[in-house]
Amino acid sequence: YEFYWNTNPEVFLKRMKREYDVFWNKKRQAKAERIGLTPKEVITLASIVNKEVRFDDEKRRVAGLYMNRIQKGIRLQADPTLIFAHNDYSIRRVTNDLKKIDSPYNTYKNDGLPPGPICIPDIASIDAVLNFEKHNYIYMCAKADLSGYHSFAKTLKEHNKNARAYQKELNRRRIYR
Repeated sequence: YEFYWNTNPEVFLKRMKREYDVFWNKKRQAKAERIGLTPKEVITLASIVNKEVRFDDEKRRVAGLYMNRIQKGIRLQADPTLIFAHNDYSIRRVTNDLKKIDSPYNTYKNDGLPPGPICIPDIASIDAVLNFEKHNYIYMCAKADLSGYHSFAKTLKEHNKNARAYQKELNRRRIYR
């Protein structure tokens, strides 16, 4: 959206409310209700998907993975929420030490979604959550080729194999943090 630098805050807020109401039309509201999330929860999950995924063609699959975890009562364990909790966007590798932070945004320690979004998600991420891909994936790890895509797994054994390959490549490239 474009605003002049001297736009009155009240005018700004009214415009944002109007845009929000246009975006959250009956169709999107019905989809959110159908998947068991409120619009705020959709935005929160979409913000995680937005930060987790580099390419739009993978967003629905990642959204589906997080929905599987939510529906099964498994913690999200989303690395972008840790980066947000630490307020350090230079982090390239999430280590076990980083997972110890006491924050409501630590999805390794806390059940369910964090209390709010970690960024303003793009429309593609919101629509990916509303139209998530149905599958049985529970785990994901960045691909060892560092292409920006993820390897998905249905079992912890599969996931650990993917994670070892990814960690080996990070070590080879001397990416320790």
